[in-house]
Amino acid sequence: MKHNVYEDTTVPLEKGHAYPRYLTITVFVAALGGLLFGYDQGVMSGAVTFIGHTFQMSSGLLGFISGCIPLGAMVGCLVAGYLADRIGRKIMMFVSAILFALSGVGCAVAPSVAILIASRLIGGLGIGMVSTLVPLYIAEISPKQVRGKMVGSYQLAVASGIFVVYLVNALIANTHSIAWNQDIGWRMMFLAGIIPGILFFVLLFMIPESPRFLVSKNQEERAKEIMGKVSYDSEQTINNEVKEIKSTVQEEGATGGFLKELLKKGTRMALFIAVMCSVFQQLTGVSAVAYYAPVIFKNAGAGTGAAMIETVLIGLVKVIFVAFFMGMIDKLGRKRLLKWGGYGMAACMLLLAFCFDQTSMAKMFDIFIIALIIIHTSIFEMSWGGGAWVLISEMFPNKIRGRASSIASFALWGATYLVTQLFPVMLDKLGSVWTFVVFGIFCIAMGMFIQFFFNETAGKSLEEIQEDSKK
Repeated sequence: MKHNVYEDTTVPLEKGHAYPRYLTITVFVAALGGLLFGYDQGVMSGAVTFIGHTFQMSSGLLGFISGCIPLGAMVGCLVAGYLADRIGRKIMMFVSAILFALSGVGCAVAPSVAILIASRLIGGLGIGMVSTLVPLYIAEISPKQVRGKMVGSYQLAVASGIFVVYLVNALIANTHSIAWNQDIGWRMMFLAGIIPGILFFVLLFMIPESPRFLVSKNQEERAKEIMGKVSYDSEQTINNEVKEIKSTVQEEGATGGFLKELLKKGTRMALFIAVMCSVFQQLTGVSAVAYYAPVIFKNAGAGTGAAMIETVLIGLVKVIFVAFFMGMIDKLGRKRLLKWGGYGMAACMLLLAFCFDQTSMAKMFDIFIIALIIIHTSIFEMSWGGGAWVLISEMFPNKIRGRASSIASFALWGATYLVTQLFPVMLDKLGSVWTFVVFGIFCIAMGMFIQFFFNETAGKSLEEIQEDSKK
């Protein structure tokens, strides 16, 4: 077997080590799926200010349109998980790119609310697929020493997508009149989304199928060839790893089906932890901030234009601190980052509640509010932002990883929908103070959950993680 044609072009990893450029290219292309996720998560933050004027929508209907992406994603992740275990990870990523591009066009030209909703739901299907498939694919193709960092690149792409769309929103909103934005501007915000969709689709032709999926389909030689390109392991080491993967797949196949495998002792606990972490990721309040950042900043005293610019700042902060996350996740481990990330975000949320309670010193506390939102976002991106996706991607057995991961992703998107729908209601009924207190309590709970229930997975192969879960 030919070992590696990319040996002469490497990029640094850690002290004296390097990994092939082929791995870098493969992970980069796959992670671009996160750009679609990030773009669509952020596009409504700009469009929501203007979109209601065109169709004369109520706040309730506008909230539902905002929530269409999570609703569609709940279906998309389940479909993707099932089909990924049947026909492969790569082909389903192609489908997600097509759906996303179609959604952007549909939203941009929508002549009615019904078409707008349908287009948003189609986009949700694509986002749900990509959010399940990309972390799973990257985890399966990456060497164990850098798996956390590589999966973290997905969250970097998500953050980059959010930053890009915040920038696009601000440029469109601040360079045109309100009337133009109400008629055309919000459509341009959606239309620009077809660019990352087409880019993702085209670049997918450059990357291989997951070697672990290939082994599950008795294509060991193809799997070995790919594994030789993404690592510098010896041929014997790769042969041993393929044998280990095949052994676990055969063992899983002898258990009597997906449901029985899912309910086994170790897998059952893995599912519990993955689902809880998925829900907790959204109970940090970060999605609420992402969707309603301009509204929060306006409530804190900023004008519409200034609120858009401050939202761009949040997007930039996300990109910067996801890069920190990628550098730390394999060195410090998952448990330490997630535990202290929960406690750190709790402090931010409780301080936000205190600031919103200060009416006599409003201007001074406006600055603190913006600073705390930025700090909260920074901590999230250094911990739960990418950490939850890393856990989901690496905790399940090879043969059912796609379907099991999709259940956790379904829970995450369900929590996203509930938070985005309930957040404006909470602000209205409970007020800003108690809204942030509630999120602060959830952040404390997630830190304690990690402390008592989660065992470290950093530095272990996916098969070793499965063996540990059985103990």
